[in-house]
Amino acid sequence: MAKSVKIGITIGDKNGIGPEVVLKALKDPRILSEITPVIYGCEYVLNHYKRTLGFDQVNFERVSSADDAVDKKINLVNVLKNKSYVKEGAEEESSGTLAIKAISLASEDISSGKIDAIVTAPISKNVCQNAGFDFPGHTEFFISLANGAEGIMILTSSIMKIALVTTHVPLKEVSSHITQKTIVSKAEVFHLSLQRDFGILNPKIAILSLNPHSGENGKIGTEEIEVQTPAINELREKNILAFGPFPTDGFFGSSAPSNYDGVLAMYHDQGLSVFKALSFDEGVNYTAGLPIVRTSPDHGTAFDIAGKNQASETSMRNALYSAADIFSNRLKHKKIHTDALIVKKTEKEDK
Repeated sequence: MAKSVKIGITIGDKNGIGPEVVLKALKDPRILSEITPVIYGCEYVLNHYKRTLGFDQVNFERVSSADDAVDKKINLVNVLKNKSYVKEGAEEESSGTLAIKAISLASEDISSGKIDAIVTAPISKNVCQNAGFDFPGHTEFFISLANGAEGIMILTSSIMKIALVTTHVPLKEVSSHITQKTIVSKAEVFHLSLQRDFGILNPKIAILSLNPHSGENGKIGTEEIEVQTPAINELREKNILAFGPFPTDGFFGSSAPSNYDGVLAMYHDQGLSVFKALSFDEGVNYTAGLPIVRTSPDHGTAFDIAGKNQASETSMRNALYSAADIFSNRLKHKKIHTDALIVKKTEKEDK
């Protein structure tokens, strides 16, 4: 029997829908045929939601370390020594403390090879920052651990894959971040991820214009002429199939997205508004370009429905399966390229 992919799941904000969607995703035993979950959280919190939501069939193997995780069982690592009480829908510093400890331990464990991938349940940025989390979000935290690696946010679903040049940047500052160098570097990471993580041999990438109507030949913005088109030309010189820049409304208002393997948006809402309108229930947030595999659902804490048994687990389930698929694709990609190097070396020696 093949060994499953060991995935660490951080609990997120205990007062939001994170614990609920984790339990809902894991209550279907079929998920354990491919995945060994290791929840980083608090047993007291999870038992609270098990009782209130009626998920008594979800049982945990209590382990002191991910090293001791039982294959194809739901494992739980308690990151707190004491109980952490739940107040559904409330923004409390104790939620941030629990979430930060879960993220920190999971990141340590993936760095040391104790788990294969991480799936993060949603956190409240405000709550976590008040508790001492010095990052705008998960994405920036994991990028900070990557020793200078260029990370990008990719939103992926069965419909499309959208990556972002800028993420949590105020709209008035976006233009100053859109440079030829930045577009090229982000597109290169996106291109490699589409190949290595998603198994697309020669991906086609659409670049969205920054300004309405692609700047109308410079009448309402010059970034398309001065920055984006030169970046696309540079990418083409590097044998990356980049196209555009395309006006966002016309691009998504037509069949154009189906002609491309990925879309590179210039700022957060340019890409995510369309993505979530089309894929909210099934979308997955993936931090590409890092040595580790980290995914998450594409939604937030949803405090307004916490504990009401209204949250959909589809995005969390897809985040788990996506993490397992990406981890497996990376192993295949590495083997293919390792074998190719061995063949080339042998051919060279034979000559």
